[in-house]
Amino acid sequence: MYITTSSLLLRTTTKPKLFSRTFFASPLSLTSYSSRNTSRSFFSSIPRFNRRFHYTSYRSLRPHISAVTPGIERFHRTIATMSNENPFKGNLTSLPKPGGGEFGKFYSLPSLNDPRIEKLPYSIRILLESAIRNCDNFQVTKEDVEKIIDWENTSTKQVEIPFKPARVLLQDFTGVPAVVDLACMRDAMNKLGSDSNKINPLVPVDLVVDHSVQVDVARSENAVQANMELEFQRNKERFAFLKWGSTAFRNMLVVPPGSGIVHQVNLEYLGRVVFNNEGLLYPDSVVGTDSHTTMIDGLGVAGWGVGGIEAEAAMLGQPMSMVLPGVVGFKLSGKLRNGVTATDLVLTVTQILRKHGVVGKFVEFYGDGMSKLSLADRATIANMSPEYGATMGFFPVDHVTLQYLKLTGRSDETVAMIESYLRANKLFVDYNEPQQDRVYSSYLELNLSEVEPCISGPKRPHDRVPLKEMKADWHACLDNKVGFKGFAIPKEAQEKVAKFDFHGQPAELKHGSVVIAAITSCTNTSNPSVMLGAGLVAKKAHELGLRIKPWVKTSLAPGSGVVTKYLLQSGLQKYLNEQGFHIVGFGCTTCIGNSGDLDESVASAISENDIVAAAVLSGNRNFEGRVHPLTRANYLASPPLVVAYALAGTVDIDFEKEPIGTGKDGKNVFLRDIWPSTEEIAETVQSSVLPEMFRSTYEAITKGNPMWNQLQVPANTLYSWDSNSTYIHEPPYFKNMTMDPPGPHGVKDAYCLLNFGDSITTDHISPAGSINKDSPAAKYLLERGVERKDFNSYGSRRGNDEVMARGTFANIRLVNKLLNGEVGPKTVHIPTGDKLYVFDAAMRYMTSGQDTIVLAGAEYGSGSSRDWAAKGPMLLGVKAVIAKSFERIHRSNLVGMGIIPLCYKSGEDADTLGLTGHERYTIDLPSKISEIRPGQDVKVTTDNGKSFTCIVRFDTEVELA
Repeated sequence: MYITTSSLLLRTTTKPKLFSRTFFASPLSLTSYSSRNTSRSFFSSIPRFNRRFHYTSYRSLRPHISAVTPGIERFHRTIATMSNENPFKGNLTSLPKPGGGEFGKFYSLPSLNDPRIEKLPYSIRILLESAIRNCDNFQVTKEDVEKIIDWENTSTKQVEIPFKPARVLLQDFTGVPAVVDLACMRDAMNKLGSDSNKINPLVPVDLVVDHSVQVDVARSENAVQANMELEFQRNKERFAFLKWGSTAFRNMLVVPPGSGIVHQVNLEYLGRVVFNNEGLLYPDSVVGTDSHTTMIDGLGVAGWGVGGIEAEAAMLGQPMSMVLPGVVGFKLSGKLRNGVTATDLVLTVTQILRKHGVVGKFVEFYGDGMSKLSLADRATIANMSPEYGATMGFFPVDHVTLQYLKLTGRSDETVAMIESYLRANKLFVDYNEPQQDRVYSSYLELNLSEVEPCISGPKRPHDRVPLKEMKADWHACLDNKVGFKGFAIPKEAQEKVAKFDFHGQPAELKHGSVVIAAITSCTNTSNPSVMLGAGLVAKKAHELGLRIKPWVKTSLAPGSGVVTKYLLQSGLQKYLNEQGFHIVGFGCTTCIGNSGDLDESVASAISENDIVAAAVLSGNRNFEGRVHPLTRANYLASPPLVVAYALAGTVDIDFEKEPIGTGKDGKNVFLRDIWPSTEEIAETVQSSVLPEMFRSTYEAITKGNPMWNQLQVPANTLYSWDSNSTYIHEPPYFKNMTMDPPGPHGVKDAYCLLNFGDSITTDHISPAGSINKDSPAAKYLLERGVERKDFNSYGSRRGNDEVMARGTFANIRLVNKLLNGEVGPKTVHIPTGDKLYVFDAAMRYMTSGQDTIVLAGAEYGSGSSRDWAAKGPMLLGVKAVIAKSFERIHRSNLVGMGIIPLCYKSGEDADTLGLTGHERYTIDLPSKISEIRPGQDVKVTTDNGKSFTCIVRFDTEVELA
């Protein structure tokens, strides 16, 4: 089910039959975007969470439910009877304060007197505490608690457990659709005669506006102000909508634009570590609509990314259904060598864990090496959990965590409460004491002294390249056929030089020339050691007379105002400015594709000469087409290396043997000449990063800025939809909704809309970058009077389903096998053979009443968690995706939107089965829900006589409930 509470309010007590012989109807009351003449009800989706209703929400809505239907009133009484008091009430224990009195009460794990708990990983203990605290033998049962306690035996059996996170975290790209959906639910309540004001988040929701700023202006002292003004011009409607939401809904905090990156703000300010909710103490935990929510795991807070669909259910008090995960124990020993950064470490860890295979698992770090890692270093590793595939990369709370909490301005009393609670509940690690052996599903070990400087690319974050091998790897990429490590540049063209005029100055580009150098992204900008390290590299380069070429687009986008303060305190910001790394804004920029335009002369030189230009950024994602349409090679690097590569002007360099440039004395300058020592960085951090910086920054964070404060929003609790808006559009989800769901809809004789290979990311499915001038989305905007300069990005328009449907599969780097080698956002309409934009082909199928499916390879849906990567295909009429494997969140979102995720049997794929995508497909599911089981086999047949077996990827019973 997509939006839980409203569907619960509007259902009768009779459980509808959702499945036909082959599947179910579309989950939204969508009509074709080409001709809206056929409606389908929202409620024919899979009701993913309706097996465990939220009793509190029913209690508060009781009179309004009664007004809708007597049947639901009877259902309310059923829930009331089934929901009991907590059977673990006797385990509530007082936590005394050292000076008298108590901090509060907590559900004590030690009081269970179960020796199995002592062996549990800390990350599993957090799941256990949540289950005990929320146990009512309805939503969460004693059997669920036992499953978690017996983790050592149950984790291998794919058992399902409920989990209720303490809070939900949103950023504006994914937060706007969530608030749109809440507003839409209120309308539905209102139309059915109930009290719409009862639709509110039931857990704290923090929304940080950080994804809208673009690097339009760079290399300027005025860049921050100029970019913010442009940000507000483009996003005024969105921002006003979010500001309305912050007042219309209770329990929702909106952090205004210009404050920082969501994950750094979460780490430095929003993260509680331990909640004290009216005297009840419990661990902080969070799910967020951004895959890098995992960054908070570095603070010892259990958090991970989910799709917008799951997040909305959590906001409304529903327990999340999840498979009890295995936990990989990752032991760290030793310490990093001089000159090696946390970025080098995380890229190494990412490669190790990708090789080991950690999809769907927790990774828990431990060992003597932990004391050698700052909390910022831990957060860097936790941040890239999505890149190594884990649900979490967890660092239990220890003394380093407590020191960081004090550094970032948390009060002494709060820190004392956190330590007391975690120690009392066996959730604190004290490395000064003997360690109890914990059981893990598998074990890995890394000696930190073995980590070497590296970068990753040119197209995937886990393709790590040791710095000493970079030049050879680059030339191999030029030679290799087109792929993740290849560009297929002919030998005779590899030395091509594109000469051009840059504002009166002679300039040139070659393959590998750096045209974007960006210190950006939550992964690194929260880490003072690498940020100050970048400043020291800039300072040493300046002193030796090195300057970055002016046609390299340089930028610095800190994750919070604290970074600016310690760069100024250290005196290093002026040297970064000298090299063109002026601060451009506080938010996600280049890492998510908000890199802005390149200078026209640079763009022309690249396009006209087919140059493989490079971007080097301190981000976490470098999928092709993400950073900038004109940078085919994109490398992830530490902030100091970003500066170094910008100085060199190319990735085609061996830093060990080749100079980075010529100094003012005429001598060669090598990387080692400008690279700061570990001790030098540590001393700068010690003297420059001060607690008062955090306190003063976050005391003012919710006060906004003049542009935000001047936004005028209505006081209404129902949103007034503007039919002319191209940003916020009333979605079709609840239109024509009735009390009873419609009949089922099967998948029979479906055409293949797209045929993909491996590693199709959510960037390919639902691009977050710029809107191409020739795309269906551009056509839609132009028809409504939006000029090209005001297109903004797809991410900024996620509140408009019309734009997003047209943006689905609109990535210019899309490789669709139906096009026989042609790259781009088009496909073949099988019945006619016409080559069309994917959206136009989908509309033609839908108008003709024909279902479609997608064929894919491994890792389908990897990348950022995006609900539109599931909503979009559903709006295009896609009924199933058959792939070798799925990314965890995306698979879940597909199910939530009524799209069947199917996996080929091991060793099989479209190629081995001889599938071309020109066939028609029928998926044979049982006709009754009771006959469908998670992970069961289903038969797929084609119209040309082929037949093969797939695994249906409904992974939990709740997804089938």
